[in-house]
Amino acid sequence: MLRALFVFCLLMTLRVVAKFFYRFHVRWIGEVPAKPWADIRLIAVMNHTSLYEVLWAGAVPPRLLWQLARHGVLPVAEKTARRFPIGIFFRLLARKVLVVTRQPDATWQAMLDAVSPRSLVVIAPEGRMKRANGLDSDGKPITVRGGIADILGGMDHGRLIVAYAGGLHHVQVPGELLPVPFRNLRMGFESLDIPTYKASLQAQGNGSFKAAVIEDLTWRRDAYCTNDPVEFAKVPEASPGAPGKSSQVG
Repeated sequence: MLRALFVFCLLMTLRVVAKFFYRFHVRWIGEVPAKPWADIRLIAVMNHTSLYEVLWAGAVPPRLLWQLARHGVLPVAEKTARRFPIGIFFRLLARKVLVVTRQPDATWQAMLDAVSPRSLVVIAPEGRMKRANGLDSDGKPITVRGGIADILGGMDHGRLIVAYAGGLHHVQVPGELLPVPFRNLRMGFESLDIPTYKASLQAQGNGSFKAAVIEDLTWRRDAYCTNDPVEFAKVPEASPGAPGKSSQVG
């Protein structure tokens, strides 16, 4: 409980600082549950552009931060965890912080084993940051990786929040030290019932579940991640998923 209180105080401090220095614009895509932040099991943050994405604490309610402090599971890349002092900071952002190598090895299995029926997992499905040129640090395109399918495969209840980040390159580009304050930050949220979402992908029958998750989340990212104020204002009534796929995802 002491760790939970400490993590919650840290997250709330981040939230207050973020809301003081930045203006948040939030939209919901598709049907919004009566209690949109209840029964959340998994949050997938799309469009990973900066280590300063902790600023998104300013876009969510305190109850979600409390859940993260009590039941949060956060995988952190080994490369990030080794950096001082940023590695220490990231190890304090959830109840359980697991260092992973981005490979399907023992570290990833340990992360999956840490997920309980009450856990809230927060993950960036792309696995690495987009640089200013739109590519990763190795000069490769940013793609959705299959790890999130492993997590979804073990979940049989609750909701998935897909968070469509507008990006933070106008605040801080990877490699820069300090963020630029007083900017607009845009985030879209979509709430999906996990069993219904899994069933809709499995019903396609055109390949593996993991491939279907990658295709679907890639389409959603490309369709809804934007920092353009005009495009952001065009809130879609519903998200059908990748073209040709079922829209019945709850």
